[in-house]
Amino acid sequence: MELLRIDCLGKELRLEGSMAGWQQLYWDNQLVSVKQAKANNEGLSNHQFELHQSHTPVESDTSEPLNRIKITLEIDLFWQPFSLDYRLLKDDEVLTQGQRTTKDIERQAPRQAPEVKKQLSIIGLASLGFKLLKSAKMIKVVLAGASIAAYSWLFSFQFALALIACLMFHEYGHIRAMKYFGMKTKGIYLIPFMGGLALSDEKINTRWQDVVISIMGPTFGLLMSIAALLAYWITGNVFFAGLAAFNALLNLFNLLPILPLDGGHILKSISFSMNSLMGLIACVAGAAIGVFISYSLGLALLGFLLLIGSMEIVFEWKSRHQSHLLPLDRYGQLFSAVWYLLTVGALIAIIWYFAGSGDDMLGLPLKILQS
Repeated sequence: MELLRIDCLGKELRLEGSMAGWQQLYWDNQLVSVKQAKANNEGLSNHQFELHQSHTPVESDTSEPLNRIKITLEIDLFWQPFSLDYRLLKDDEVLTQGQRTTKDIERQAPRQAPEVKKQLSIIGLASLGFKLLKSAKMIKVVLAGASIAAYSWLFSFQFALALIACLMFHEYGHIRAMKYFGMKTKGIYLIPFMGGLALSDEKINTRWQDVVISIMGPTFGLLMSIAALLAYWITGNVFFAGLAAFNALLNLFNLLPILPLDGGHILKSISFSMNSLMGLIACVAGAAIGVFISYSLGLALLGFLLLIGSMEIVFEWKSRHQSHLLPLDRYGQLFSAVWYLLTVGALIAIIWYFAGSGDDMLGLPLKILQS
């Protein structure tokens, strides 16, 4: 991940690194210093390289002693919570110094790759046509129409429209979170029988961004189910009851710990931010308790998918240090876990409430979880 990008003698100085301990320093896109991976990946370290007076890098095997400038980047790095204090020196003169925190990593703009001129070809024309089609929003219209038709076939046209509104509100939660972090969004795409997608052109930089963007969709979905539940209590109209129950089911499935679902992103970010064996043990123990509770309540499908998703996260746990995403600190891990569990519990409670009404249709979401 990119840890630092500052000006050095009119050129860009960029430091990249990971929790595995390796660091690479680039000056004007040229690699000038490397730190290999190591167990102790925090604390003080220095990067040094030399330039000619003409501001060109000096080869390591050059013995010319004159007209050299020694550049030193001193850093003091901590990962959880993230903090990077830096000082840049030219010989013994301080050029600049400062500090970077998690907020700086979240807000940093991605480096723009140089544009490559493409020759005109049939493939290029096809690609241009596809982009024009997307720009005309035809794909969104077609997918939305297909989704309405699919849900109308399963339920009714009126219920399909209401369910589409719930899906849009869910995806709007993702969009709001993206915009909070300053990301540009591409809009919402509805997918028949699968829900929807909120897309952005920009990449995230931290696990906290991944958690917030992922969980805001189900959180907005929970708010929609609560609103439908209140409408049912006020009016007694079973239409709102069905909307609350099925919307809760859709959002609960989105919280399953399986990628690329929202729950997979959330639990992966939490578990991959744990930097010790005890963290992995805690993750496994939590998953085991969740599976046990699911089977005890008769939610066989939920317990099975929870087991599969947890195994996937455990198998990938060793590769967490290679990620470009800044990990959560202890507070972020705890807050994210509580937010996730409360949202899951509230959605299950809504489904369970309507299952006890005696209506076969309203009890269908619980039967699906018990299947």
